[in-house]
Amino acid sequence: MALLEVRDLKVVFSRRGEKPFTAVDEVSFDVEPGQTVGLVGESGCGKSVTSLAIMRLLAKRGNQVSGSVSFEGADLLRLSDKEMRDRRGRDLGMVFQDPLSSLNPVIPIGLQITEVLERHRGMARKAASVEAAELLDKVGIPDPTRRLSEYPHQLSGGMRQRALIAIALACRPRLLIADEPTTALDVTIQAQILALLRELVQDTGTALIMITHDLGVVAGLCDQVNVLYGGKIVERAERHALFAEPRHPYTHGLLASIPRLDAGRGEKLIPIKGSVADNIPWDGGCAFAPRCPNALGVCREVSPQLTPDRNGLLRCHNPVIPAVAARGGAR
Repeated sequence: MALLEVRDLKVVFSRRGEKPFTAVDEVSFDVEPGQTVGLVGESGCGKSVTSLAIMRLLAKRGNQVSGSVSFEGADLLRLSDKEMRDRRGRDLGMVFQDPLSSLNPVIPIGLQITEVLERHRGMARKAASVEAAELLDKVGIPDPTRRLSEYPHQLSGGMRQRALIAIALACRPRLLIADEPTTALDVTIQAQILALLRELVQDTGTALIMITHDLGVVAGLCDQVNVLYGGKIVERAERHALFAEPRHPYTHGLLASIPRLDAGRGEKLIPIKGSVADNIPWDGGCAFAPRCPNALGVCREVSPQLTPDRNGLLRCHNPVIPAVAARGGAR
């Protein structure tokens, strides 16, 4: 039995005087204990909204969330607010994208960790302080005891991200969601954060959902990858199969638009034309059709379904031919 089972998750944003907007639609995936699952796509594809819906952190007013999110057999979307608060921190942890805005600027780092330990594990203040220092040491922050009394602005970007991970791990959650945890960090600190997450998964068996647009992060961390576009999963495959044989034109475009160490000097990247805003509603065809080099007439008329493919699942009328993909073309 999977630790987390997401089935037909749908999120619709409604604003007065505006047409309802479907940010996430028909998203389904599983996460096994100790597994790292990636949610990949450009900004605006529905990755972060999916994670916030799982954690029940979307505002209730103006938002409609449907489907099911089963965690250890309990549907998180059906729990009461109190039951969900007990689950967050204790069973589910989340590392947000921007640690500076996620941490409270007027409360010392130590207190932000100890309040989690006191709330969910019932620890006394003194014992919680000792545990907090051990957590900071575990995530690689030097002189952890002194750092407990410091405020977020006194820490570097990498240290703030590590502190945020320490808070998320304070209650040893079964599932950790990391939403772009290395954004705005330099390459060295990014590598350290990713190594830390990899070690935590291996050492504790914690399941990890990695949300990112960086396929380099996916290559080094994820076991299974879900590629999202327009709020829907368009391709799912194991990591090695996805990089060796991307089937969806969007996946192929993402891979072609990042630099490669084995590329020839002066070789240009191939960007995906247009933007995420250049799409059509899924009920009128494939949302990616306006940007797709493989688009056929049927792509603008019939919405493709997510069906089994040689590497996993695929939502496409005209997928990339492997031999052509190997030469760097999508046609």
